[in-house]
Amino acid sequence: MSSSSAHLIAVLQDSYDELVGYLRTRVGCATAAQDIAQETYLRLRSDALPEVIDKPKAFIYRIATNLALNHLRNRRTREQYVTSGPLPEAVTSDEPSAETQVDQQQLLAHLLAAVEELPPRCREVFVLRKLQHLEMQDIADRLGISLRMAEKHLAKAFAHCTARFKELDDDAGR
Repeated sequence: MSSSSAHLIAVLQDSYDELVGYLRTRVGCATAAQDIAQETYLRLRSDALPEVIDKPKAFIYRIATNLALNHLRNRRTREQYVTSGPLPEAVTSDEPSAETQVDQQQLLAHLLAAVEELPPRCREVFVLRKLQHLEMQDIADRLGISLRMAEKHLAKAFAHCTARFKELDDDAGR
């Protein structure tokens, strides 16, 4: 930080309350005035300042005034393009919440893991019935087994998946 910058910061500190009051009358908001004064301080820490400043306080006020004018211009632009009013209570969506989506993905992953644990024929019957939606007789015909055997494989697959989900529930309850 240059000596010029250090001197300007000292002048700013001495007249800070006065500057914030001046800015508050310009922008109409105490918080914005404090923000602009802070931005003025940051600008004074810049290395791009002139070496010699004849009237430091006037220089500080010029920076602050320019920042205040920028603030007012930006506010006018926002007011022109952004409408104010009450926000809707809730935006309805047909999509499930992010939490629900994550829960569903985890359940699907557990189901797929349980299906992978099945013996090959059980897995095949389960996939044909639940994922490809084939009728039991069509499954039996396709696999060359009796209808009763296809039903037993499906029942075994359901029992295994149900047991795995029960274990999952038990683990979650602990």
